[in-house]
Amino acid sequence: MSFSIVHVLSSFGVGGQERVALDLAIGQKALGHRVAVMSLAPAPDGALADEFAAAGIDIMRVEKRAHGIDPTLSARIGMALKKRGVDVVHTHNPMPLIYAAPAARLVGAAAIHTKHGRNPANFSNRALRRVAAQWVNFFVAVSDITAEQALAQHDCPPAKLRTIPNGIRLERYVPDAKARAETRAELGLGDAWVVGTVGRLDEFKNQVMLLRAMAPMLSPTCRLVIVGDGPARSDVEAEVARLPDPRFCVLTGRRMDVPRIMPAFDVFALSSTSEGLPLVVPEAMSAGLPVVATEVGGLPSVIDEDSTGKLVAVDEKAMRNALAELMADRARTRSMGATARKTAHARFSAERMNQEYLALYQQARR
Repeated sequence: MSFSIVHVLSSFGVGGQERVALDLAIGQKALGHRVAVMSLAPAPDGALADEFAAAGIDIMRVEKRAHGIDPTLSARIGMALKKRGVDVVHTHNPMPLIYAAPAARLVGAAAIHTKHGRNPANFSNRALRRVAAQWVNFFVAVSDITAEQALAQHDCPPAKLRTIPNGIRLERYVPDAKARAETRAELGLGDAWVVGTVGRLDEFKNQVMLLRAMAPMLSPTCRLVIVGDGPARSDVEAEVARLPDPRFCVLTGRRMDVPRIMPAFDVFALSSTSEGLPLVVPEAMSAGLPVVATEVGGLPSVIDEDSTGKLVAVDEKAMRNALAELMADRARTRSMGATARKTAHARFSAERMNQEYLALYQQARR
């Protein structure tokens, strides 16, 4: 059975939910489905719009016009969906759920929603989300922890809740000696032992804690690389400036060549205070990196303690001790990285994720 599918996003910005939608869209198009992606943000488009277009995914835009509630948005989305002739509308995170799920059902399409994280919000926003969730056929959480959060927050009727772990196009993330050497030369890392992290710079990703944890470790032989941009950039830059020698931390800003940068790291670190199932962790694992991460959200379901990485409390001393332990045993670090790569390919393929969603689409269209 072939479907006409539209994935609805808040924007084409670079983030985990957008990359899940990109991987789903690419896989679905390869299987013969007619696929488009819709952004609710005004122009200019975010960085991922070019990636969707390069993959042959049709681009749609229905702009949210008001800062608060936009009373016309659902109707305008509905008109765009009806004109396209859509079978399945797949929303990603709160704003698309609120506006596009009702529009989907009103034009006769199935509505699938994916919850990618905790999504904290005020009372009125949570109320809107709960009303919109009544319109979906299925409400999908990306991890068991995220599903538990959905139930605790009364995000949706329990009978509609399903869990489908995220998957990624793992073939893009490989150990690569050439890329490692080129990136290390570009970033001035030399032969240092390198801890890397990739993600939006914000209070939830908590890069400031990672900087404080690593501050006593940083030296010519131990470096930290932070890839990403976001609202907490000034806080991160201020913390870097406080280091005894700021040269030992590299802030790259946002990069679109993360698969090329990953092999330059020796360990991947994630210091988040809240997570769903972050794609960047299986990406790092596929690149052959062990992962040291905080024990939050869906991360315990991804990282096998002392096999593919280490889980720690949201605490700078605990993070420092775990990283120092791996730095002191390079052979063990490499062995854990090799195991992490095998584990990522066994659990987190985009093909597995796509088949599970397509089965759900079929069930919703019956």
